[in-house]
Amino acid sequence: MRDVHLKAIDLNLLTALGALLSQRSVSRAAREIGLSQPAMSRALDRLRHLFGDELMLRSGAGMVLTARAEALAPQVQEILADIRALVAEPRFDPSSEHRTLRIAAVDSLTTLLFPGVMARLLEEAPHVDLRAVPIAADIARRLQSGDIDLTFALANYPLAAGTHSETLMDDRLALIMRRDHPAARNGPLSLAAYAALTHVTVSVFGDGSTEADAALAAAGLERRIGLTTPHFTSALMAVARTDMVTVLSHAFARQFAEALDLVLLDPPLEPAVLKITMVWHAARKHDRLLAWLRGVFRQVASGVADQVPPRG
Repeated sequence: MRDVHLKAIDLNLLTALGALLSQRSVSRAAREIGLSQPAMSRALDRLRHLFGDELMLRSGAGMVLTARAEALAPQVQEILADIRALVAEPRFDPSSEHRTLRIAAVDSLTTLLFPGVMARLLEEAPHVDLRAVPIAADIARRLQSGDIDLTFALANYPLAAGTHSETLMDDRLALIMRRDHPAARNGPLSLAAYAALTHVTVSVFGDGSTEADAALAAAGLERRIGLTTPHFTSALMAVARTDMVTVLSHAFARQFAEALDLVLLDPPLEPAVLKITMVWHAARKHDRLLAWLRGVFRQVASGVADQVPPRG
């Protein structure tokens, strides 16, 4: 490893590097930070020498990042965010913010949390708008690029490099069926009885894989999945009209249990706990509006979680 002294590094190159890594184009990076294209090309040459790596390679009509550059991208964004925070005006007033924040979330969370969050925003941050968008497999890239400001995940879901998270709320799984379902009269279901039912599953990423199937396979069992849907709401509607069952968030399902005449039982699955987190990119860790909004989500979620009874 080369011994590089900080005093020998032009720290202005960090800004150029951040723009190059995010834009993946010399011309677009130059426009982003107000340099001429020749000046940005010279900055790229100096960065290549500094890191001993090409950083960007031409591919067809565009440029691609090298493996070293891909690894550098989240670190550079976090460093630049730290520098901006160092010189930023510390005063923050949500009522003076005029922004639109894009939040990737499944429909169960938008149903549970967004009404309460928007009530707070309309009162305390009336010029801040939220845009809920679907979660997709490219969520890590969208967080890094800034297309998405915030998303949600289960605590056991592996985080992408360069992302931060914090706990939002504790929930648990519920086995849900219509109130006059034959299985609703039999008390707690065994794993075999559970497997014998016809199921509705929610597949957010379209892969169809679930921990329930892994648990059944370990016991030598399998189930019939009658419906797979990307939406939690449609799963509830389906079990309300049929003899199918589903397993999903207790906090979400209890909001509809009375209206749809559903019963919520303990599923024969372990673990039944759902720990939900908020996730954002490291480059946004000093975004004061986003930090404030996370606090609002926590407060709204705490009220929802308080309504979830303990298992059993």
